[in-house]
Amino acid sequence: MSNLRNIKDRIKSIQNTQKITRAMKMVAAAKVKKAENSVKMSRPFTFELYKMFTKVFKAVSSGVFEPINTERAIDNYPKLLEKREIKTVGFVVMSSNKGLAGAYSANIVRFTLNEIKKALGEGKKVKLYLAGQKAYPALKNAARNLDFEIKSVYSSIMDNPDSTSSLVLAEDLAAQYVSSEIDTIELITTRYQNMMTYKVEKWTLLPVLEVKEFHKKEFDEEHNVTHKESSHKIDPLTEFVPDLCSILQKVVPMYITNIIFQAFLEAQASELASRMSAMSAATNNAQEMIRVLTIDYNKARQAQITQELNEVVSGADALK
Repeated sequence: MSNLRNIKDRIKSIQNTQKITRAMKMVAAAKVKKAENSVKMSRPFTFELYKMFTKVFKAVSSGVFEPINTERAIDNYPKLLEKREIKTVGFVVMSSNKGLAGAYSANIVRFTLNEIKKALGEGKKVKLYLAGQKAYPALKNAARNLDFEIKSVYSSIMDNPDSTSSLVLAEDLAAQYVSSEIDTIELITTRYQNMMTYKVEKWTLLPVLEVKEFHKKEFDEEHNVTHKESSHKIDPLTEFVPDLCSILQKVVPMYITNIIFQAFLEAQASELASRMSAMSAATNNAQEMIRVLTIDYNKARQAQITQELNEVVSGADALK
């Protein structure tokens, strides 16, 4: 009897867990569609902003700018365009604040540690800026054996990433770069591919000159766009008003902030897709466990009934 009760209790417990995982799957599915739309709508703007920045920069003949004084580091475009010897690398690691997303955070931590080891092997110092708190415990533990520093943790940003939080992070990172505390900044994020897959990637944020075209291949495939080699050239008769340097002072901060915001959107969509897949698998596993336990329960119940019948028959025979 106690064995039957234990099996029945386990079935009930798993059924309750299944209700939770099914609900979380439905919530993630509803959110991931919205996040997917945000990613797809923002990619063309990010790509066009890249092209505009590239055109403006290439129109500047020398590529050398006079130092300027600005209140905000992110407005100091000569420093942000400056390429120098890389002695200290800054990694901005975008993870999540919530769990139950499968191997999402573990994949980010694994990728980050590989990049840290690579940088340390090249004799560079490493500083981390964590957006999201799920990667923090593992990276803090790894810092005991590897020589790198966790400089800042922006845990609240990943709860609701928007352009304002992107600007806050961009200003902090620009200040670190302008003050020469770090010589390059790499974003470690996840690029959303579809409801089932994502890819952990590293994007160069600073110096701006090292930034590659943002998802050019993916954008071309989605929109059937064909680009000529001369697409980034500017007609020598083109006149910019105001002057090019003034335009760069506006475009560079906008570009840096937008790249960070795009990384946030990609990470958010990837996390939700990973959570939806994980909760779907958990729901299916719970159903399979219930099926197996139900069979065990029925077998145990049948054995108990058989035993009870044998006892009744034996008792009846004893009374004869």
